[in-house]
Amino acid sequence: MTESCEETLHLMNKSFRSEVAGNLQAIYLFDISGAKGGKWTLEIKDGKCDLKSGSCTSPTVTISISDQDWIAISQGKLNSQMAFMMGKLRVAGDMGLAMKLQSMFPGPA
Repeated sequence: MTESCEETLHLMNKSFRSEVAGNLQAIYLFDISGAKGGKWTLEIKDGKCDLKSGSCTSPTVTISISDQDWIAISQGKLNSQMAFMMGKLRVAGDMGLAMKLQSMFPGPA
């Protein structure tokens, strides 16, 4: 079953590990292109994670990817680091924070 990009982001949000995030304060913007894509803002603040539909004015990190590649990552069919190396996943902003996503949100991504 193919999940939508929004469904995968909500599942990711539910798997948030506050103990890994600690006192991190960051805003991630997911800019997912394609028919099933869209923009979602993930704010991590005070050990909590809040996912909202839509863009924000000053994200700490922007992650840009196609809907097909995002779904493939969420299903474990594409490794996020490999997607980055292949130019399928682009990161603007704090690369260290982008890399921290995997530890804060366990899963195939």
